[in-house]
Amino acid sequence: MLKKYLNKKIQRLFISKNFMKILYFFHFVVEGRNTKEINISFDNKKKRTQIVQNIIDIKNYKSYLEIGTFKDDLYGFIKCEKKIGVDPVSGGNVRKTSDNFFIENNQSFDFIFIDGLHHYAQVKKDIINSLKFLNKGGMIMMHDCMPRNYYYQAVPRSQLNWNGDTWKAFLEVRTKDNLDTYCCYADEGLGVILNRTNRNLLKLNLDNFKKLKFNDYANNYKEYLNLIEYEDLIKIIEKYE
Repeated sequence: MLKKYLNKKIQRLFISKNFMKILYFFHFVVEGRNTKEINISFDNKKKRTQIVQNIIDIKNYKSYLEIGTFKDDLYGFIKCEKKIGVDPVSGGNVRKTSDNFFIENNQSFDFIFIDGLHHYAQVKKDIINSLKFLNKGGMIMMHDCMPRNYYYQAVPRSQLNWNGDTWKAFLEVRTKDNLDTYCCYADEGLGVILNRTNRNLLKLNLDNFKKLKFNDYANNYKEYLNLIEYEDLIKIIEKYE
């Protein structure tokens, strides 16, 4: 109980307005003042609730895992025969960190949605662990792959609306021969990972993707993300086996 209480207190500190103002100024000085803004809007795009449920229905998926449930905005909406939601603080039905869940897990899943801690290193671990428990013909989807400016993705967090540097982990997966990857232009950017040969390999030869600069992404985000619209994603999913 004490650990849970302290975790909540720490989380509240990190998202307090005064604390984030300090971090915003820090990011501005370090890099933010020299970065670009991308003209991205999700106003007329489908929500992840619609997209995930539509894919589950189209593919007749029977098992769903969500990493990072928070207020159950997605998890509470999804209808699937077997449904597990993992979060150390709130939402879902498993109160653990994703690392601990995967260590103890012995189940596999058709659809895995990653929306936990939005830090490159953690997202990368969640992807690697998710692939170990993905059924044949299953898929992984990641939230928050399309930050619109430097502050949306700056770590540590400096504003309430925040994607984190999830995009860096997704770009690293885009360079893998054995994983087919797309980003759906909807709901903050939905990264899609299919367990098959990569059909549009991203050729970025980097030793450490964490060091990628936001302006590199801003100048090349459509190519880097393999950006597609929802309708194109559905066509891909319908043919995926």
